[in-house]
Amino acid sequence: MLVLPGFRGYKLREQRREADRIVRSHVYELMEHTRDDLTTCLQALIDNKLTELVEPMNRLIAKTDRVAEKINHASYGYTGFFDSVRIEEPDLDRMLGYDSQLMDLARKTSDMTTALRGNLTQDRLDGVRNSELQLDGSINSLELAFDQRKSIIEGVKV
Repeated sequence: MLVLPGFRGYKLREQRREADRIVRSHVYELMEHTRDDLTTCLQALIDNKLTELVEPMNRLIAKTDRVAEKINHASYGYTGFFDSVRIEEPDLDRMLGYDSQLMDLARKTSDMTTALRGNLTQDRLDGVRNSELQLDGSINSLELAFDQRKSIIEGVKV
């Protein structure tokens, strides 16, 4: 059997890179679902002539889209052999922890949006502004967790 020096380490990094890609793809899909639900909510607000809630909902949609695209186009949790920035194994493990947190926050945000959409489509309009504020906080938390993850790659404290 042919033994290649460093192949095992290379293969482990490749597997982590693939896992990172899958996690970010899943978070991105959840955020797309959230954005779609928010768009449905916006239409319900317009249909119910709740104009004071339309602009905050528009901002939520824009923020959700921005964060989703930021996650979708982020660097992989991997560096090549000759890259100037090296991501060491402990940092890769920390990134996986952030990825788990990202998945939890994206799922929570998606669930909150689905509940809001359900309420609005059934003309239950109580607490819409409060829901918008909670969603804004959840999206902010998700973006902060993502930025902390990104700081591992760049070696910068956020």
